[in-house]
Amino acid sequence: MPTPPQTATTTPVPTPLAAALVVAASPALREPRLAGGRLFWLEQRPGEQGRTTLLMQAAGAPPQELTPGRNLRSRVHDYGGGCYAVAGPTVVFSDDSDRGLWRLELSAAGSAAPLAEPQRLTPPADPQQPRAFADGLIDPQRSRWIGVIEQHGRDQLVSVPLTGGEPQPLHTPADFIGYAVLSPSGSHLAWVEWQQPFMPWERSQLWLGRFDPAGQLEGVRCLAGSDATAAEAISIFQPLWAGPDLVVANDRSGWWNLERLDQAETLAAGAEAQWQPLLPMAAEFAMPQWIYGMRTTAWDGQQLLAAACRNGYWELGRLTPSATGELPLLWQPLALPFNDLAALDAEAGRLVAVAAAPDHGSGLLDLNTASGQWRHQPVAADPLEPAAISQPQDLWFEGHGGLPTQAWYYPPAGGSHPEAPLLVKAHSGPTAMARTGLNLTIQFWTSRGWGVVDVNYGGSTGFGRAYRERLNGQWGVVDVADCTAAARALVAAGQASAERIAMEGGSAAGFTVLAALCHDDTIRAGACRYPVTDLAALAGGDHRFEARYFDGLIGVWPAAKATYEARSPLHQAERIRCPVILFHGLDDRVVPPEQSERLALALRQQGVAVQLHRFPGEGHGFRSGAVQQQVLEASEAFFRHHLLMEQALMEPDQRDPGQLNDLPDDRLGLDGSRLRRSQRDGLPG
Repeated sequence: MPTPPQTATTTPVPTPLAAALVVAASPALREPRLAGGRLFWLEQRPGEQGRTTLLMQAAGAPPQELTPGRNLRSRVHDYGGGCYAVAGPTVVFSDDSDRGLWRLELSAAGSAAPLAEPQRLTPPADPQQPRAFADGLIDPQRSRWIGVIEQHGRDQLVSVPLTGGEPQPLHTPADFIGYAVLSPSGSHLAWVEWQQPFMPWERSQLWLGRFDPAGQLEGVRCLAGSDATAAEAISIFQPLWAGPDLVVANDRSGWWNLERLDQAETLAAGAEAQWQPLLPMAAEFAMPQWIYGMRTTAWDGQQLLAAACRNGYWELGRLTPSATGELPLLWQPLALPFNDLAALDAEAGRLVAVAAAPDHGSGLLDLNTASGQWRHQPVAADPLEPAAISQPQDLWFEGHGGLPTQAWYYPPAGGSHPEAPLLVKAHSGPTAMARTGLNLTIQFWTSRGWGVVDVNYGGSTGFGRAYRERLNGQWGVVDVADCTAAARALVAAGQASAERIAMEGGSAAGFTVLAALCHDDTIRAGACRYPVTDLAALAGGDHRFEARYFDGLIGVWPAAKATYEARSPLHQAERIRCPVILFHGLDDRVVPPEQSERLALALRQQGVAVQLHRFPGEGHGFRSGAVQQQVLEASEAFFRHHLLMEQALMEPDQRDPGQLNDLPDDRLGLDGSRLRRSQRDGLPG
């Protein structure tokens, strides 16, 4: 049942938000950590071609960049994450220039000594035998780094001496491995493994091993979760040592809830692990493990703190003892204005996280867990006044199969009305979720009079395993039905025009956009960043992390080949009759650029208005601020031109809506050859 329409407001339409401001204000914060009272974090800077650098802030001191001129990045599984570790004065990081590990020794806190030069730990990667490091920790007792190496098409848990040298194997999993954590005494190591054809949020296992006197793992055993042979599908997320106890998020109840194994270091060989549910509730204490470095739970030395997602909203809270002292524990939400949280870490009564809210951009949240006092350091000043921000409205509607489905609706500046254009957003993944933190890209559209609906279609996380499993075998069906149903619900409520509905998305969401154009006439124009257009080509591809992902989303390959072809936009291109704009990086290893090139050629040959913009040096996910700005401006101009918007409603500046010839893209002619950049498309329609 659609949410009843809200009364349209008559507030003045603000000045449209410039694309340059959207990009300039959006460096990405990642992986905050606390060590020895100092705060560390990564900052990815679009204005520096997406370079990621490590920063540190000591008490009472301004932030200090520790890796100037370097680009910190891990390419394990291509998605990376977990590219630095810190313990005491030692930092180890992965430098993208040589894919190797480097060590940086910090001066004592409060010292004015100049920053030392990083020292190489591992030899540069051999171009003929590429390898990558990620998700490491520092083992101070044995003076080494422990983490994941991916090489020769497999993962391995290895150690590297802090004095430098070749990686030494510790454990070889059947397939994938990561998220290792060292016990407080340093005697045990816990980690997560998973195996194809399953993704880690479908089936994964928690493993535990102890170190022998030589520092090798022994007594390795699986303590929780499920593999391909288990009758029940269980996913494990983020092992954490809370003193001597081991805590994980386990979704065997249907929700990623927290469980505890008491005194895990003393578990006898052969003894069954007795896991205790800490806080059974209809909430998710985890998220899909696309990258390393994800954390939703933290131990501050005295208490357990966590981020929980309920019905799409994240909240930070603490787990406190019940009145009887027995389990389950009590959930005590903290009074904070943030409902978009990630990357928790804690130390000695202090917690940090990346936090945002509908009216606050992403920033570092620094919380005193005893007093409750906090401060929030935004990565950049918000370019919008609070009154100009379109706030997300919780929209529940009838989705595929008549099931209740959720989305966030952002009204256009000046208020909703029946003639308002609507942009439908599908999140990527497709296993991910639409979040509520201030998104300046969304505000770019609402400030131009567009409503935006950000859909948590069936398959999204944050709503339990059953909601997530709606997409099993139904990718290209359920997501399409839910996204178009959200748009129709808003049209029926008098909040959008049925003639002015566009849709945009990247990667898997780009596939959803194109699938919607193939099978439904609700959407009138589409914009896709690095989209999946040929499912069969990817099913036979060489991207290891997702090599069998489609088995669950579509069907087992190649037995389900007919379904792959029937769902592939490239094989259904004759059904697409509305304008499409495509963007793709030429260095994309996840979805090869030829996926967009072949579709663009097919659409042009049948007379559909299409543009293809290709970007050298960009991979799967655009890192350069200049490229991000071009994509945003080109999408807006394309929609405005093809949906016949009035200039007064949609004009972001004084540009002619047809003047796209100054954008630095390569465009394919009808025969597949490249046109000169200064040449207009000259496309029919």
